[in-house]
Amino acid sequence: MTGWVAVAGLGPGAEALVTPEVRAALAEATDVVGYIPYVARIAPREGLALHPSDNRVELDRARLALDLAADGKRVVVVSSGDPGVFAMASALFEALEERGEAPEIRILPGITAMLAAAARIGAPLGHDFCAINLSDNLKPWALIEKRLRLAAEADFAMAFYNPRSKSRPEGFARALQILRECCGPNRLISFARAVSTPDEAIRTVTLAEARPEMADMRSVIILGNSATRRVGPWVYTPRSAP
Repeated sequence: MTGWVAVAGLGPGAEALVTPEVRAALAEATDVVGYIPYVARIAPREGLALHPSDNRVELDRARLALDLAADGKRVVVVSSGDPGVFAMASALFEALEERGEAPEIRILPGITAMLAAAARIGAPLGHDFCAINLSDNLKPWALIEKRLRLAAEADFAMAFYNPRSKSRPEGFARALQILRECCGPNRLISFARAVSTPDEAIRTVTLAEARPEMADMRSVIILGNSATRRVGPWVYTPRSAP
């Protein structure tokens, strides 16, 4: 039996948003590897071994997946959203650099929280945009601040991942202050929490009204550009530059 690794995106939460390609890979898998809450979304069945692990051990998970594939296993590494957006695809290739010899590898895309949130809000990413991870676990805060200021100067719409956690509650407050300085108080900012799950909550306010406690680790946040505006209950960014 030839082993392989598929790194799969489970989407933002709703089972209806898992792609058929990902479902097919899970049906073939002998092993599923991933962060505890993501593995918990996989239904147990005969012949399937589940390997849940804690947060911040991405390289360990990637090494385990490669080891299992080297033993002939068919391994799916699960991520939320899309595996290539602040998730496990990059970690797998980082682990692969350590060893050189590779099994068959497939990256199976999923619907990101950013795109699911944008669809609920309207079309806030209708023009040029960027995505920024606000966690400083793997990069210094000075780099985050530089990217925030340059993205604001370029008038990008911005999507923010990992905005605020119990271990770093102050970072998002600093980010909001920078954005107010660079974009002004009237820029629209949308908070989307637990999109596509029963806990979903969507709220759009101005930067002047935004508060750090509006966000947590289940939130993705979308800041419009200078042309972003409301139309009825929706928020959208025009396709043409202001």
